[in-house]
Amino acid sequence: MQRATVYLKPGHVRPVWAGHPWIFAQGIDRVDGAPADGDEVLVIDPKKNALGVGFYAPKSPIAVRMATRDPRTVLGDAFFEDRVARAQRLRTALGLPSAQTNGYRVVHAEGDGLPGLIVDRFGDDLVAQWLAPGILRFRVPIERALLAVTGAKRVLDRSPHSPALTEPLAFLERGFAYELPPEVSQKTGYYFDQRPLRERIERLASGRRVFDGHCFVGSGALAAARGGATDVLAVDASVPAMAAAQTIAAACEFAGKIRFEKGDIRKVLARPEHEEAFDLVILDPPPYAPKRADRLRALDGYAKLAELGSGALASGGFLVLSTCSAAIGLDDLQRSIAIGAARAGRKATIVAREFQGADHPVPAAFPEGLYLRTLIAMIEPDARLDADAS
Repeated sequence: MQRATVYLKPGHVRPVWAGHPWIFAQGIDRVDGAPADGDEVLVIDPKKNALGVGFYAPKSPIAVRMATRDPRTVLGDAFFEDRVARAQRLRTALGLPSAQTNGYRVVHAEGDGLPGLIVDRFGDDLVAQWLAPGILRFRVPIERALLAVTGAKRVLDRSPHSPALTEPLAFLERGFAYELPPEVSQKTGYYFDQRPLRERIERLASGRRVFDGHCFVGSGALAAARGGATDVLAVDASVPAMAAAQTIAAACEFAGKIRFEKGDIRKVLARPEHEEAFDLVILDPPPYAPKRADRLRALDGYAKLAELGSGALASGGFLVLSTCSAAIGLDDLQRSIAIGAARAGRKATIVAREFQGADHPVPAAFPEGLYLRTLIAMIEPDARLDADAS
């Protein structure tokens, strides 16, 4: 097959040369040939050095998603079978699957050299999102390879605009048995990326009163309950998610240790009876800034959450605040916690940082791939403010 050629502008080469998997439209000098959406293209720098082969997307800001650094590579069945096998070898090295966990991310798009493809495992089911035309062309060999290396029984499609799932997804995570009804599943179905945070919460929870906000199906609350929390309140705005959370907690024999409430997290935290009522507050909201234009509004939102969370914590308690917003960096999140705590008359000390789990790998040259950020802060009275008040 004759590939079209994409030539980069000067000043746009180094990231790609170093391994960044995206080429933005503004970095392209010219295109020789007439590639269609999803076609393979050869990428060339201004000195005519070949940088690799990728999939072309003429209408997208990400004009090329790189598939290989080797321009001699043929993007055929064998190539993608090898990429899938390599992805599972990494999970095997991480201990996935195991007797305690058979729900995890099998393919993490660019992190596994399969741009535009997300695949999560739920026991015997694989759920895939095909997010780019180029990778979709190889769906048949990729699905065949996925079933072969994982031993799963089927691959379900959860791509945008695909039919909704009609069956529950059942899996184990850290010994907890989950069955997610189709009406509550998000994206591929569940947030496997927060597994490290749930492990951290379980270690922190012993002897503490816990608030789990934006709890979805109660995974953080379950971790806290098993970790020895004295009281757990789990809140989410979704009625189906709350119903599923209660069913899952009952199946895991923790129903009596967790109180579930459907409600607005901010309003629940702001209740007078919740002032200094908790020792661990977990806040994992949906993305406030999916686009850079939303950044300033999002910063205010995170600061407000931090203020409410800080006010609901007893002295020495821990605030856990997560963001998956692309436009919000770790420094932004830390600043929001500082501002929110100060508004609540508290001071915050960062004690830990968490990111997406290791089954969500990130190329070193791809900072955008580290999309999930969590800060854990110890919240105490602000002595300076107390002194000013006196």
